[in-house]
Amino acid sequence: MKDASSRRGFLALTTSLGAALASCGGGDGGAPAEAPSRLGKPVSSYGERSRFSAERRFIAPTKTPEQAASLTPLQDSEGVITPSALHFERHHSGIPDLDPSVHELLLHGLVERPLRFSMDALKRMPSVSVIRFVECSGNSRSEWSKPAPTAQMSSGMASCSEWTGVPLRTVLDEAGLKPEAKWLICEGADACRMARSLPIEKALDDCLLVYGQNGEALRPEQGYPLRLLVPGWEGNINVKWLRVLKATAGPSETRDETSKYTDLMPDGSSRQFTFAMEAKSVITTPSGGQALPGPGFLEIRGLAWSGRGLIEKVEVSVDGGSTWEVAQLQEPRFPKAFTRFRLPWSWSGAETTIQSRATDETGYIQPTVQELVAVRGTESSYHNNGVKAWKVLADGSVTNV
Repeated sequence: MKDASSRRGFLALTTSLGAALASCGGGDGGAPAEAPSRLGKPVSSYGERSRFSAERRFIAPTKTPEQAASLTPLQDSEGVITPSALHFERHHSGIPDLDPSVHELLLHGLVERPLRFSMDALKRMPSVSVIRFVECSGNSRSEWSKPAPTAQMSSGMASCSEWTGVPLRTVLDEAGLKPEAKWLICEGADACRMARSLPIEKALDDCLLVYGQNGEALRPEQGYPLRLLVPGWEGNINVKWLRVLKATAGPSETRDETSKYTDLMPDGSSRQFTFAMEAKSVITTPSGGQALPGPGFLEIRGLAWSGRGLIEKVEVSVDGGSTWEVAQLQEPRFPKAFTRFRLPWSWSGAETTIQSRATDETGYIQPTVQELVAVRGTESSYHNNGVKAWKVLADGSVTNV
């Protein structure tokens, strides 16, 4: 019955829209009221957005400009691909200015043949393109204690792109891993030489040495001229401005996997190497900071993703979690990538709470924040994939819960 009611609402909406469009015609046989009266701008060497487009990254406050982060405006997104210029950023010592003609990748350590690769050499190797998300493990960090007001503020340190590069396995095979090589130490060329340890099993699975993003060269903020892509794993291990890979027998215990990117547990122990970003979703329309024009039909839209693989199901509740409906998933779906979900809804005008929860192909179901706290306690800082709720007030305004 709900589906039929939704279809009737949609048909009524399209009928009213058709009437409205018919009434918008000008005096010239229904021509648009506003028509260009002079020639437009000429073509340019690099395209720009309309001056009426307002999408912007939010620059998070930091102690220094170099140790910075910016957040993607998920509530303004269409489809599943994040424009390169709106992909979130997280830097530890600023953005280096690297010349690709002299930048090299050194591969050494427990290998038969230590090698150096120029960018030209890497680009001559067989390449692949994949659509994958990258998410900072600190995404939704503030929501352990205080709900964020918008989708951008709550979940904006996640973005999804088409990445192009060379499978990491290709260069590892070229160098010849020794049997005792179990980890890679991956180091960037930024001022802090940011480094993380990567298990060999993952390195040989689906990791890429990336030089392209969304059909063009990487942006400097995203690691130009070379970065590591570790699909589905926390953003910090996707080392940007990649310059060194060292094969080792064990993890390096770098600063960014000891003093940071760990969680203090209730028993005093620390969770470390919590690589995978688990199933998560957020409703982007309607969401915090937006306003509904009034009661009636609208389409609830949102994004879901999981570092474990494909999103298999997204459920939406429009009554504070009392009941759930299965949303439509946009095809094609890709593993470890954003998946767009949609659900038709007829809002009565009464105050209510809407939320979504995702299930991935492993059967993992997105938990509530309360369920996460029950397991991890209150000292967790990273990997918050709890259900996000929005309250729709009677006046149509949408706020956090």
